[in-house]
Amino acid sequence: MPFGAERLATMLSAIDPAWREAKFCVAFSGGLDSTVLLQAMAALIAQGGVALRAVHVDHGIQPGSADSAERCRQTCRRAGIALDVIALGLDTTGGESIEAAAREARYATLARQLAPGEWLLTAHHRDDQLETVLIQLLRGAGVAGLAAMPARARLGPGWHARPLLEVDRAELAEYAARSGLDWQQDPMNDETRFDRVWLRTRVLPAIRERWPAAATTVARSAGHFADASRLLAEMAAADATGLLDDDRLSLEGLGRLSRERRVNLLRWWLRRQGLRPPPAARLAAAMPGFFEARCDGAPCLRWDGGEVRRYRGRLYALSPLPDARPAAIAGNGAELDLGTGLGRFGLIPGADGGLAEPLPEPVAFRFRVGGESLRPHPGRPRKRLKDLCQEAGVVPWMRDRLPLVYAGERLAAVGDLWVDADFAAGVGQPALKPVWAGRPRIF
Repeated sequence: MPFGAERLATMLSAIDPAWREAKFCVAFSGGLDSTVLLQAMAALIAQGGVALRAVHVDHGIQPGSADSAERCRQTCRRAGIALDVIALGLDTTGGESIEAAAREARYATLARQLAPGEWLLTAHHRDDQLETVLIQLLRGAGVAGLAAMPARARLGPGWHARPLLEVDRAELAEYAARSGLDWQQDPMNDETRFDRVWLRTRVLPAIRERWPAAATTVARSAGHFADASRLLAEMAAADATGLLDDDRLSLEGLGRLSRERRVNLLRWWLRRQGLRPPPAARLAAAMPGFFEARCDGAPCLRWDGGEVRRYRGRLYALSPLPDARPAAIAGNGAELDLGTGLGRFGLIPGADGGLAEPLPEPVAFRFRVGGESLRPHPGRPRKRLKDLCQEAGVVPWMRDRLPLVYAGERLAAVGDLWVDADFAAGVGQPALKPVWAGRPRIF
């Protein structure tokens, strides 16, 4: 069946038989592929029962990007489709880094644009799948990487769907010619300094000359890798039974697994928490340090995508933490940004507990420097903050990042954990409640 609205509907049904109940957003670059997808979806709109809009991301990399965005507006206007244009204004230099930065920024932005349950449609086709598998292979990717692009995956509150993965680019070009479509040529597609463009222009023509069905057969292999990836995920989930406690991983239980299953479980565990795992070899090399460290040791594996730390026999996975730093002085009720990944902290007026008003001036938020103490319970001795953290099980790497509230140079509260009895408000009295929004894991 030649490509068209009817075949597109069939491919959407293969992804989800109830696809007509969803809302759709086409990622529209103005190029051949996305233009064909947009027009085929417009034809489905004409049949009724399809909610569709489009979004164009202007990366700001090319000098004529504003003109390209305007042409996209005109195309959508003619098709009767609402279009949102998002300007990113990326400032990057260097070959592959531009591709990576643009891709990450684009999908992060698109994820924020989606409504709950909405589908973002991109025009990736079978030839794109071939390029992706070959690039991943040359980068030494594992099974998950070689599974390439799935037909549908979670993206923010919605879904990212690729309904054209079983369509060749030549079929899309035939549809465009048959329908008299007009599209834009992306000048970046001619720049062979990018790996994907070099592969597309220099390598794939020779591969197709020798193996004309390469795109089809490699897509089949990608499907096998996807099956294997799902099986590995199922094995990891089974291995995790009894080893996970509120997403903390038992080090003792991990040690009972073989090296291969241990690494598989670790990578599954990291992805489950939204982190990009480091290479499997790096995980395997780091693990002995976690098993062999002293009980009071603090082994840590840190990479661009996150950190793994150990405390009391459990592994913790977390986003990279910034260095602790002194916080700026803030007055009563002010909210303070504690730094990347640490959230915001402030004092909120109320009458349901907290610090009694008015507080002695000056009021300041600081980080720990050592030697602090407070009395969390009236009539009892003061306790060192160090001892309170140990008793409560506050993880060591967060102890120097706890926001401290000082009133008149005395420690009045520690984050949203403890209030000094000398400053505590009585029941029903006006109070300033310590609120830590976006608090990272501290236990």
